[in-house]
Amino acid sequence: MTTVVGFIGLGNIGKPMALRLAQQQEAADLEVWVYDVAPDPLAEAERAGARIAASVAAMAARSDVLCVMVRDDDQVREVLGEVLGVAGDRLTVVIHSTVAPGTPAALAATAARHGVRVVDAPVSGGAMGAADGSLALMVGGEEEAFEAAEPVLRVLGSKVVHAGPIGAGTKFKLARNMMHFIAFTAATEAQRLAEAAGLSLKDLGDVVRHTDAITGGPGAIMHRETTAVLDPDDFWYGVFSNVTSLGVKDLGFAIELAHQLGVEVPLAELAIDRLGPGLGLPEGDH
Repeated sequence: MTTVVGFIGLGNIGKPMALRLAQQQEAADLEVWVYDVAPDPLAEAERAGARIAASVAAMAARSDVLCVMVRDDDQVREVLGEVLGVAGDRLTVVIHSTVAPGTPAALAATAARHGVRVVDAPVSGGAMGAADGSLALMVGGEEEAFEAAEPVLRVLGSKVVHAGPIGAGTKFKLARNMMHFIAFTAATEAQRLAEAAGLSLKDLGDVVRHTDAITGGPGAIMHRETTAVLDPDDFWYGVFSNVTSLGVKDLGFAIELAHQLGVEVPLAELAIDRLGPGLGLPEGDH
């Protein structure tokens, strides 16, 4: 049977997501409807094959899956308020917006009183990933709700993770983005060091992107099921001991260079002390 999909919020990420659904609707057996307050992205989605809904309520009344990609918690609540009361009991609402950790569970509890299911499914991969369907989607919700939304999610992304109950997707996204933006901050520190040393920042960026594509970047250390202290007999003990030894050596040299050049590198100074314990090495083994 054809799944009727509504998509609300055609912004920087939402628009390419909606276009992806519209372009794939025949192959995925979807009927795609869109809604936004701005006319231009609606017209673009219509040219791609989507249909324009007159209102959120009108869309909710006909949809099986309703994707929400609006700006913030308040807008998500506003959308859900317009949906409840007009939606049938077959509806599953998918919250793609990144919201506060407690918001999905609160909204799901409210929606359940109206027979509506909710999953939170924030995304990672940016506009490029949205355009070509290579997003990662981190999903929280009950199994039945996840199964209802899954065919749509797999059109939107090439990595779909059912992280756990409602709210788990949002917590997953926040952990992922915490690493993302801390890494950006570390990159600015490395740039200042490179600039002070007379190096090309563009070349440094090229090298970082090249090698991270090979090694996996920060994700290369993320293979364990726990952050507990490692037993010396654990396979990862030897691996992370080596990583820590190399890291402490190179961080030490980088910090020494920074001091010579008068560059402040507080994250590097924090990392040299926290790398080993963070990887799970017992105190005194790093």
